[in-house]
Amino acid sequence: MSKHTLTHTHRLRRSVRAIAVGAAIVGGAVALPAAPALAQPITIPGVGTFDVPGLPGVPGAPGAPIAASHGQRALDAAQTKLGSPYVWGATGPNAFDCSGLVQWAYRQAGVSLPRVTYDQVNGGAPVSKADLQPGDAVFFYGAEHVGLYAGGGMVVHAPTEGQPVKRAPLDSMPFFAARRY
Repeated sequence: MSKHTLTHTHRLRRSVRAIAVGAAIVGGAVALPAAPALAQPITIPGVGTFDVPGLPGVPGAPGAPIAASHGQRALDAAQTKLGSPYVWGATGPNAFDCSGLVQWAYRQAGVSLPRVTYDQVNGGAPVSKADLQPGDAVFFYGAEHVGLYAGGGMVVHAPTEGQPVKRAPLDSMPFFAARRY
């Protein structure tokens, strides 16, 4: 009977090993097209060590995706509203004023911002014009107007009555301050 138990345990270990190796191979094959050619070792206890290209999704591994910042997610949301009408006091989702657009966009990113520019300019962390990153709130005309920095010297904003939400050059308005939320 002990010989039968030993054989059964040996078969079970081989089966588990085969499943683990198969999963590692399939996982590597699925990840391979999106991964760079660099290989990283992965060790499966009791099975062995294998070189798996890229290991996407593992923080710090080559090719690992980087989570988008709150600002980037807010910018992405704001850009879905390009062309939406400007309406003074509107906070979306179909019409916006400048601070309403910024507040709505950040809400989509899971961040609560104050409603008006004068309160928005006092929140977040100050950012210099030289250090702007996509999604930073950018204030103009002494904090009477706000938009979201879109990168490349551009800003997404709800300009004024009769003009829809649009992209415009950052330097087309007098810069006052910027905040990162």
